[in-house]
Amino acid sequence: MNILSKKLPFVAFALFLTTAFFASDALAGKFKKTVFAVSGNCGMCEMRIEGALSEVKGVKLADWDKTTKKITVKYDPSVITLASIQQKIADVGYDNAGAKAKDEVYAKLPGCCKYERAGAKASGCCSKEKKASCSKDEASCAKKAEGKACCKKKN
Repeated sequence: MNILSKKLPFVAFALFLTTAFFASDALAGKFKKTVFAVSGNCGMCEMRIEGALSEVKGVKLADWDKTTKKITVKYDPSVITLASIQQKIADVGYDNAGAKAKDEVYAKLPGCCKYERAGAKASGCCSKEKKASCSKDEASCAKKAEGKACCKKKN
């Protein structure tokens, strides 16, 4: 009986660890991982995009890659929908695969964070009438347009 009483705490502890291990696996299974496109340019964009989801209930991970322009999100679909996640990113100024930022929110982004928007009308240096001069005086055009894609050399 003495041996059994000495081993009982160890057996109970092992049973506890096994239960905790399998419970954590079950909880991990409720999170869904998704990857989708989010427009942006720089490290500041990354902070703002990921920050839009940092305090959101049901979001476990948000990791935006500025090279691929894609975000990986792990979330609990019983708490928040993918559409809501995409809208929260759009609410801070970033167009994405599921939601477009309001023009007035996009306009308030810092200059380095202003990406080329799909369907947006070109203005300034990149306007239709000035685009022709880009090839003649690309350096001054690029300076005026802060490097917009239409003023960069085409390969």
